[in-house]
Amino acid sequence: MQRAAEKRKSTMDGDYSKLLKQYHKISDRHILVVETDMSDMDVLKVVDLSDKIRKAGNELVGLMRKNWEQLMRTKRYRKLLSLYGNTNDKTKRKELSVQLNEMQKSYHVTWDDCRKCMIPIGKKYGIDAVFALTKAEDVWRGIEKCLYGNGNTIHFSKYGELPCIRAKQMNRGIPISVKDGELQFKLGKTTFKIRVDDRFRQDEVNAVLSYLAEPEIMDRKAVDTLIKEGYCIDTYRPCYATLVPKMIRGKYRVYLHLTIEGKSKLKYDRFGNRRYKYGKGMIGADIGTQTVAYTSDTEVGLKNLSERGNSIQSSERKERLLYRAMDRSRRATNPQNYNPDGTVKKGRKTWKYSNHYKKRKARHSELCRINAVNRQLAINEDANHLRSLGDTFITEPKNAGKLMKRVKETTKNRKGKFNKKKRFGKSIKNRCPSGFQTTVEKKFKVTGGTYIEVPNNYRASQYDHTADDYIKKKLSDRLYKLQDGTEVQRDWYASFLLYCYDYRTQSIDKGKCNTIFKDFYNEEKALITWIKIHKIKILNSGIKVA
Repeated sequence: MQRAAEKRKSTMDGDYSKLLKQYHKISDRHILVVETDMSDMDVLKVVDLSDKIRKAGNELVGLMRKNWEQLMRTKRYRKLLSLYGNTNDKTKRKELSVQLNEMQKSYHVTWDDCRKCMIPIGKKYGIDAVFALTKAEDVWRGIEKCLYGNGNTIHFSKYGELPCIRAKQMNRGIPISVKDGELQFKLGKTTFKIRVDDRFRQDEVNAVLSYLAEPEIMDRKAVDTLIKEGYCIDTYRPCYATLVPKMIRGKYRVYLHLTIEGKSKLKYDRFGNRRYKYGKGMIGADIGTQTVAYTSDTEVGLKNLSERGNSIQSSERKERLLYRAMDRSRRATNPQNYNPDGTVKKGRKTWKYSNHYKKRKARHSELCRINAVNRQLAINEDANHLRSLGDTFITEPKNAGKLMKRVKETTKNRKGKFNKKKRFGKSIKNRCPSGFQTTVEKKFKVTGGTYIEVPNNYRASQYDHTADDYIKKKLSDRLYKLQDGTEVQRDWYASFLLYCYDYRTQSIDKGKCNTIFKDFYNEEKALITWIKIHKIKILNSGIKVA
């Protein structure tokens, strides 16, 4: 009887552990970013460890890149890839997949080979095994992108880049503990805490502390809710910690990224009201390379992407001017590395940098950091504003990656001069349309909204509802007239057609377009008048501001 009871108990424990693993797998996660209270000496130790991880990672990249290039040189592997991509038969694809995997094993391009190669490299640089394993995972992710995705090669980390120090286990590498009612972390022999300087961070830390006070009870509650109710509760279990060193205004600072299980806490203003409100209704948005136009039940809008407060164009110009000054300085101090036509010579070279160059480089790096932070803040603010207008976001599929590619064909214009092959690289770099779209997608999905990407044949920018036909237009036609003579702004009109999306047919609801167009057209005219009065320069909009 006793043995049977013990057997039943072990079976129940085994089932519970499986359910707990399943919960951990499907539950939400978010990251809390806080600054550490490390001393200057400890910060330098973290920076030194980060640089060692960078060197070890580069050494592993060199080995895996060599193996991958040898694999890609073989005609048999390339032929198998071609056959795999051109066949739709599941049985044949499975056979080809087995052959591809066998070739990858023979050329040592597998996760197991990547992990084993990192073991001696990690020992060579004196890196903790868990940090070395995490870096190996990052390198393997790049290899996977080349093997199975659209990656072209694996890149090395430059000198000065500081990779994060991450251990994907709570009790290894950077263990978490509680001391005097506060979270405490440890890296080697160094113990440190975090700076909690606002209400949101304090609420997050309190939630983590409450989980650590009774972890078994919270886990049991999460499993029971998953079995009975079929959804995941927020336990706020600390999964693992990551240290991220940054250079800010000429000084190193270390931030801790704590990955927490569950959705993030709500944010409140100083009066205790919720900072962000969630609206209901449909939003049609046309996201361009530099602007976003949207139409919702309560508001229409047209604004520049990644613009927060005053225009960032002046900051972008400063960034370009500094880079040009650095280039002139580099050319003046290293004339031996350049051809007479100004191009860089091939082969190994030695570079000398003047003190003026080093100062400009520091200023340029700081300016790039500030611009990047402002872009991210602007993207988050715009995403929150759109979420306050509605709960169903409709837009076209992402195409920023395609727009960045250079034109392959060489063409000439009417005057006989060669057309430029570059496309929208700088615009996408400065305005981050793809990053904005990804942020909006996450925001709507996390907050219970719906995110919809219309099919490729939707063609909102080409349709004319007055003619009930698709009319191809030039990219330069920003303001154009519909068939009945009504002049509309192209980006806004595309967002209006996205707003008129029909769920059943996944196409444009023509009846809705004819019914509501007049009201929204009046709102669009009022918006353009407001833009002109306030002299706001909307890029590539066709709206002329005096």
